[in-house]
Formats: sequence, C-alpha cells, structure tokens
Amino acid sequence: MPDQSIGICLLGCGTIGTGVVRIIHEQRDLIAKRTGLNLELRHIVERDASKAPTFAQIPIHSDAERAIDDPKTNIVIELIGGTEIAAKFVERALRLGKPVVTANKSLLASKGAQLFALARNHNACIGFEASCGGGIPIIAALTRDLIANRIDALTGIVNGTCNFILTQMTRNGWAYSQALAEAQKLGFAEANPTMDVSGRDAAQKLSILASLAFNVQVKEESIYLEGIDKLQDAEIKFAGELGYVVKLLAIARRVGTKISLRVHPTLVKKDNVLADVSGSFNAISVYGHALGHALFYGRGAGQTPTASAVVADVINIALGVTPLAFKQLKIFPDHTPPADVLAAEEFTSRYYLRLMARDEPGVLAQVTRILGEKGISLSAILQHEANDGQTVPVVITTHLAREGSIQAALKEIDKLKEIAPPTVCLRILDQPKEFAS
Repeated sequence: MPDQSIGICLLGCGTIGTGVVRIIHEQRDLIAKRTGLNLELRHIVERDASKAPTFAQIPIHSDAERAIDDPKTNIVIELIGGTEIAAKFVERALRLGKPVVTANKSLLASKGAQLFALARNHNACIGFEASCGGGIPIIAALTRDLIANRIDALTGIVNGTCNFILTQMTRNGWAYSQALAEAQKLGFAEANPTMDVSGRDAAQKLSILASLAFNVQVKEESIYLEGIDKLQDAEIKFAGELGYVVKLLAIARRVGTKISLRVHPTLVKKDNVLADVSGSFNAISVYGHALGHALFYGRGAGQTPTASAVVADVINIALGVTPLAFKQLKIFPDHTPPADVLAAEEFTSRYYLRLMARDEPGVLAQVTRILGEKGISLSAILQHEANDGQTVPVVITTHLAREGSIQAALKEIDKLKEIAPPTVCLRILDQPKEFAS
C-alpha cells in the first residue's frame, strides 16, 4: 500500500498533458511500489473540455485558481505554454508554497530568475526537466550527476523539428520548403513553424542549459542566432561532398573568462556522433573537466517522452529530492551573476563559404587575397567544371578564424563585380579530440 498520497493539479491537457495523465493512470501501481507514493490527479484544468482523457475518468474544468488553491493540491503541473497566463498561475502556486513542475522553456528563459527567487522566498521549488530535451535527463545531469565537474562546453541538437527537416533534406535531397511541409504533415512542425525554424526554441533551451552549466544568468537575447529558414539545399549537397552533414546546433563554450553562446546551422563531420542524430531525436554533448565528453541522446519531443520527464519531476518533488537540492544548490538563476558573454565578432570557428563567382581567370585570386589580408587561411576549395563566363558555385572551407574577420572579408568579396552576392557563410564544428582519427 502507498505510504503517502500526493494531490496534483494539472494545468493544460494538450498533447503532453494527456501523456502525463496516461502515465499516472497506467503506472500507478508501479510508481507506488517503487516510491511509496500515490499520485492523485485531483484537478485537470483545460478550457477545451473535449481534451479530457476519457480513460482516466477525472473531471475537467477551467477554474485554474480554484484548482491551485485547493488545500489538497500538493503539486502544480503547468503545461499551458506561453509566458503571460502561465506566469500568473505559476506565481500563484509558488506564493502558496506549492512546488511547480513545468515544461515551459519560454517562461523559464524569460522569467526564470524571478520565478526561482519567488519559489525560494516561499519555501517552494520548480522542477523543469521537460523544458529542455524532452525526455532526455539533461537537467538532472547538470544539477546532480555532473555537479563536481567544471563544464567547459555544451553542444547540442535540441530542436526536433529542425533536425527532422535537415534529415529529410540530407537523405532525400529535398528542398527546405518540401521538408518543412512534410514535417507539418506528420505533426513535427506547427502550422506557424517560426519559433522552431528561426532557432528561437533552441536559443531558449540553450539559455536554460548554459545557465546551469556555467553558474550564470543567460538571457535569450545574448545568444547569437541563425535559423534554418534561409538554408538552401545547395549547402546540404556541398557539405555532403566535403564529408559533412548540416545540423542546427546550440553551442555554449568557455572562452577564458567569457562564455560563447550561439545557435546556428553547422557543418558536422560525418564521423561525429552528432551527425548520426536523425529525425526528431535530440542529443546534447557535455564536456566536463573530470568526466571528459558525455552524450545525452533520446527523443527530444513527443507526448510520452516529455510526459516521462514531467512525472519524474513530480516524484522527485514528492520524495523531497528536488526541494532539498533546490534549497542547497547555488546554481539557479536567482543566485548567479549575469553571464559575461563573448561578443559575436570574437567567436572563432572554421568556416564554410559558398560564393557564386563568374568563371573567369583571376577571380579566385582576388577572393583568396581578401581572405589572406584578413588573416584567414584556406583549408579546401571545391569547384565543379563549368563553361567559361558562367556564374558557378565555389565552396571554400577555412582553418580557424575570427568571426569579425570573416564578416569583414565577406563584405569586400561581395563587392567584387565577378561575385553574385550574398556569399553564404556557415560554421564548421571541430571534431572532439577523443573522436579524432
């Protein structure tokens, strides 16, 4: 028999909420056997009554305040999404001293410091494993298992929609528009996919992960951002010829006393473990000074993987694990200083450049001269045969270079009368040392 009954209020019963109800309903006996807890869903709050899970036989209503205020509600799960209404209800729960579990990355990215402070002031806590990486236990790793490590870098595929689109473009040779349409048809992309394809979703997740990894407050707006919405299928093709695949990566690295933060399409060597992450899967590489490299891989979205993380947070709160860690740890954004972020022009990377150049003598010499004057050395040049006088693609990869130098060079290159601007510029991910041949 369970030793303790835990009253739960679920705010929002869409895809993830239904998954939460299903896990609690179907795994009740297993959870009780393992933990001694009886998870009791006392309230499901949802404006659309048709979303009520019929298998659970739990009443659904739209009065969130009544549900939160119920003395028998011990834990509040927020799965509404957005920032304004969700913040209102989360704040109400925390002021009552009730722990909150949320999958809301937008809320934490924009108001995390205030919410964590509010929770601390009212002897409550926040569980947010499901906010980054779906069912991947990356938050638990950063706040518990890797707590003795100085984290030097995070590199991750953290948006399943973009990864699905890029996988289709790579494997099937599809254009971006065709791959996006397929993602929408299969439910991997919203009707308005801007949040995902612009890179903002990945940037919000990176702000949360980097805050924990580096013990600083990271604002979403401090992250350099490029999405995949302007990516052309030509880049997928040429990257493949050079031995790379293109992935949307979220990258955070220590650079001296500063933190480099960026989200952008990136060329990844085909023998890098991240290159094999396909479809809607996510993967996050973490580099610790003691551990070295660890890869966290799994489904980054979906009903049951994300719901799995939500229910795990509920259990850890009920067991007292999360409240104790929240009280003791000094890594949450209400306790940490603002990040000292490396300016974008100071980034260093290897680069992929694609120029549309007139096929005439001396054009490439002008391009290499400009790059050389900016201190940029070349690693490889790829050009297919063409008829004289035609405009043809010329692909150049560089050795390690400074972002500011690359951008200054591109401004000059694009002014050449033999070049049809704009020149495409993508970054290349260096192979981790332990995987280098």
